[in-house]
Amino acid sequence: MHRTYWRTKKVQVVNINNGARLETYVITGPRGSGMVCLNGAAARLVQPGDRVIIISYAMMEESVARTYRPHVVIMDEHNRIVTEDYQELHSTTV
Repeated sequence: MHRTYWRTKKVQVVNINNGARLETYVITGPRGSGMVCLNGAAARLVQPGDRVIIISYAMMEESVARTYRPHVVIMDEHNRIVTEDYQELHSTTV
């Protein structure tokens, strides 16, 4: 995988608790801190303890896209990695 394509500038945040969706930018925090922080107006859409999905997008050459595998990371309530995979496993239960 070409990590140079992961220089994310814009992400989409989906709040599972209240259904809010927003687009914002990323500022890298201290490695391993588990910090996810929303500033400004975006902070009004997500409260501490809310569960969110963070979606990043990448632009790449078609030749790279043909073999690219998205990286899916599931975190716990302390933002520690629970699972890492290259596909999202869809639930069959409600």
